[in-house]
Amino acid sequence: MVTSIVLISADRMKIPETAQELAEIDGIAEVYSVSGEFDIIAIVRVQEYEQLATLVTEKLSKMPNITGTRTHMAFRTYSKHDLDHIFDIGGND
Repeated sequence: MVTSIVLISADRMKIPETAQELAEIDGIAEVYSVSGEFDIIAIVRVQEYEQLATLVTEKLSKMPNITGTRTHMAFRTYSKHDLDHIFDIGGND
């Protein structure tokens, strides 16, 4: 599984619509509107790097309300949620 964080600059008048469009794209797991330098953050989870390349360079770059992106690749996951899931063997009744 390839996970990446895509920081997105968008037309500020169309952030909600853009975020909703992003959320409907296969491979985008989560979408957040945020404060700061960027307007939207998308968490992408795909099986192969080629899928990530296609998603960012072909789909996102062609969306008219997106003015720029910056993509960060995740190497490892350290979140408590993910670690709990890995070690969960059921029977926690």
